[in-house]
Amino acid sequence: MHVLVLILGGTSEARALAGVLDEGHTVLSSLAGRTSKPLLPPGEVRIGGFGGADGLAAFLSERRVDAVVDATHPFAARISANAARAAATTGVPLLHLRRPGWVERPGDIWHRVRDLAEAAALLPRLGRRVFLTTGRQEIAAFAGNDQWFLARSVEPPEPPMPTRLATVLDRGPFTLDGERRLLAEHAIDVLISKDSGGVAPKLTAARERGIPVVLVDRPPLPLGEVVPSVADAVDWVTRKRYGT
Repeated sequence: MHVLVLILGGTSEARALAGVLDEGHTVLSSLAGRTSKPLLPPGEVRIGGFGGADGLAAFLSERRVDAVVDATHPFAARISANAARAAATTGVPLLHLRRPGWVERPGDIWHRVRDLAEAAALLPRLGRRVFLTTGRQEIAAFAGNDQWFLARSVEPPEPPMPTRLATVLDRGPFTLDGERRLLAEHAIDVLISKDSGGVAPKLTAARERGIPVVLVDRPPLPLGEVVPSVADAVDWVTRKRYGT
């Protein structure tokens, strides 16, 4: 049985999954198109939205998709919700592939918040020189703050932005030595990040320097099956191939 798998991607796990599925699967990866030069996975790729849950449901039916793996960023709540609704409408099996979130370690100074607005409100109590690693589309949440910000993103941010903002354009993976240098060179005294999970040398560097970290909690996932690794997702897709 040949299986057409739609991978809702944009993450390293999505690219890895597209690369390891065997010849019994046809892989179609979908990217949101938020960066001009995305890292493309192996196989067929489409870029752009579907037009909400109804548009995705229509796409699943038109392409006769056999299974969907939602391997989007842990904070891509809208597409995950749309995928859940589209799968329920069409009866197509859906899996959420999510890397585990970060776990606090001895020496960490973490302040967990519900959203970016809460992070922005907390900042004045924690520091004056902020390393902002939430992505360029989230910088607007800090436009009203008067701290000095160093924002890292793949592409330049757009207004609204904080008045005092420096940017570094870079794409991971990042090294521990590189993160140490960045924090020291810019005299960073507070780090802001989303709880994206995965390898995060910035958290180690912050721990070493005693820098507080403002960590935005993940939005809840829609109901459905969730696995933490690419290997688990491969096993799930393989079972769908054989109808188990």
